Parts: sequence; C-alpha cells; structure tokens
Amino acid sequence: LAALLLAGSAVGLTPLGAQESGVTVGTAAPAVVVNDLDGRPVDLGRYLGKKPLFLEFWATWCEQCEELLPELRAAQSRFGNKVEFFGINVTVNQTPELVRQYLESRQPGFRVLYDDQGASIRAYEVPATSYVVIVDRAGKVAYTGVGGTQDFEAVLHKVASK
Repeated sequence: LAALLLAGSAVGLTPLGAQESGVTVGTAAPAVVVNDLDGRPVDLGRYLGKKPLFLEFWATWCEQCEELLPELRAAQSRFGNKVEFFGINVTVNQTPELVRQYLESRQPGFRVLYDDQGASIRAYEVPATSYVVIVDRAGKVAYTGVGGTQDFEAVLHKVASK
C-alpha cells in the first residue's frame, strides 16, 4: 500500500473519476474509525447521514497535496459551516510530530486524522495521496479525485445546499 501511494503521488496523476480508482461514486461511504494525532479514535460514521464530509488523504511530503492546498482552504472557508473537512494523513514516512510541525507552519484548515492503522485507506480504496472524497448528507460518495488540481466546488455547493 505504501509503495502504491508513493508511486501514485510521484508520477503526477491527473484527476481521476471514481470509476477509474478508489471508492465508487454513488455508493455508501464507509463508516470507519481513525485516530487523531493524540491517538484518540474519531468515528467518521457519526457524521454519515447527517452532514456532508470532505476527506483528503494526504502527507506532508506530497507535492500534489501542497498544490491543492489553496483550493482546499478556499473551499473550507466557503463551505466549512455546512461541510465537515478532514485531512487524513496516510502515515507513510510520517510521525505525529512531523505532522504537527507541518500543521503549525501550513495551517491547512481541516481537522487532521492520523491513519496509523490504515483503516480509512483500505475502506476508501485510496489510490494515492491528494485523493479527495466528498460524501453527501445522505452518506453517499458524491465525488472522488486525485491530483493537485481538482474541480470540486460545484459538488461541494450541491452537497452543502441540500
């Protein structure tokens, strides 16, 4: 899994549709428990069916994640009161301390989870870092994409306005 994530990030993937890789658009989003940086479990299932979710699977070394950061900040600023934003660190060549340092300097604007058990990576079939999944209020996957440039604003508008 680590090699796949590293390889996917290194080759400069362009945005992919869900049918090409990752969890399938239109299916129920997996309800998984992922630790936060302090090792406390966070149950993503408690949001499913109640509030839309924006999930980005990322790493501090991911250049495409860094490229996506301005779009993510803008989306969080615009939709953060209606959509729950999570950045799920894939923990490949990462430590909680390294992630904390990154957060202090970059301030990405999402709540950070640290998937040291790989639960969400497996459940969401994460093909690479910079993988974004948007889940609608009903708990269905509404969008997936990979890469440093993604056009998810229309989907966020749709899931936030329902």
